Amino acid sequence: MTQEQWGRLKQKIQDSVGQSNYRNWIEPLELAEVSGGIATFQVPTSFLGNYVSQHYGDLILYQISSIDPKVRRLNFRVAANCAARPSQPDAPRTAAAVQPVRTDGALPSAPLDERFRFDTFVVGKPNELAHAAAKRVAEGGPTTFNPLFLYGGVGLGKTHLMHAIAWDLTTARPDMNVLYLSAEQFMYRFVQALRDRKMMDFKEMFRSVDVLMVDDVQFIAGKDSTQEEFFHTFNALVDQNKQIVISADCAPGEIANLEDRIKSRLQCGLVVDLHPTDYELRLGILQSKLDRHRDQYPDLELNEGVLEFLAHRISTNVRVLEGALTRLFAFASLVRQPITLELTQDCLADVLRASERKVSVEEIQRKVSDHYNIRLSDMIGPKRLRAFARPRQVAMYLCKQMTSRSLPEIGRRFGGRDHTTVMHGVKRIEELRIQDAQIADDLELLRRTLEG
Repeated sequence: MTQEQWGRLKQKIQDSVGQSNYRNWIEPLELAEVSGGIATFQVPTSFLGNYVSQHYGDLILYQISSIDPKVRRLNFRVAANCAARPSQPDAPRTAAAVQPVRTDGALPSAPLDERFRFDTFVVGKPNELAHAAAKRVAEGGPTTFNPLFLYGGVGLGKTHLMHAIAWDLTTARPDMNVLYLSAEQFMYRFVQALRDRKMMDFKEMFRSVDVLMVDDVQFIAGKDSTQEEFFHTFNALVDQNKQIVISADCAPGEIANLEDRIKSRLQCGLVVDLHPTDYELRLGILQSKLDRHRDQYPDLELNEGVLEFLAHRISTNVRVLEGALTRLFAFASLVRQPITLELTQDCLADVLRASERKVSVEEIQRKVSDHYNIRLSDMIGPKRLRAFARPRQVAMYLCKQMTSRSLPEIGRRFGGRDHTTVMHGVKRIEELRIQDAQIADDLELLRRTLEG
């Protein structure tokens, strides 16, 4: 039987077992030789060979015998070079290449994005602790914290760090069994094992990994059976000193409908918050992406101030920020115009509107009172001392500039003051902003703080 014939047989087997089972169990098989009535296959691990022999051996043998009736038996041997093969350092990387990682066990990881490595992760003050902790785990040695729990909002770099850890581990230690998957995939495989009555296989597979990485663990909250199995898997791996890395959109104690015992286990390691990006970090991310776009669009001219404008205006989500830059270069290339501030505003009008941070009057009042080190009650109260009146006027000015509230509404939020009082305060700060450099600096600092 030739390799071409085996390739056709694999397609027939896929039709019989389904895409998921095919991907997990049949696709890793490599036909080595057919001799003496024995078809020999190379497999990544003995566990996979045993599993395929028990569950799919008859089906494979039936398909092979339809081509070569002399084949009466299957043999599976572990190939020395079947461990995970990371991409070579000299191989060119494509921006959107996605490489699946084969673990040393029978259970394949979810695909890893080639772009998400440590050398493409821009480090700043909001994420430096998370980056340092992830690098420590990626070194593969013993750590003093297990699990590592990363949490933060959408687009702050949790998945990037998870992928980067997996890439480094599989590159430095191809023999290490690294399993990365989402909590949804964990639940899907658990349900599939229940349905197929293969729970022992499921338990053995997950407990045989060296590093377990579960993304978006909040997904299993409220799913009692999945939580139960996750709890036991977690304990079994910790007892074996195996590393666990978890990510979620909030701290363990804040995940609703998650069992208390799981929250407790997740909090026993290092819990790291990825804070919202600041202006400097967003600008650094844009600058790091600029070279790739210049390679793709070498003739495009980018005016000064565009990156700074984007970093200032799009502050909530790094993915949106990167997507805006990609869209801007593509648009400018199509219309064959330089990338100016005006072009940026026209091209990204919808993104800029959606990214406008909704600042409340109450938030402005808190920030201003903190900045001037006075009590909030004094700022909105009736006292007219200069130490309270000036911050009050600053807060009114910011409310007028940064919210859609009317002057009467703003006045009501400041102790029931008349709208004419608000008008006077806003006008006074507009004058001082030009005359007094300290007031101008205070306004700029407060604006950045509120928009960040």
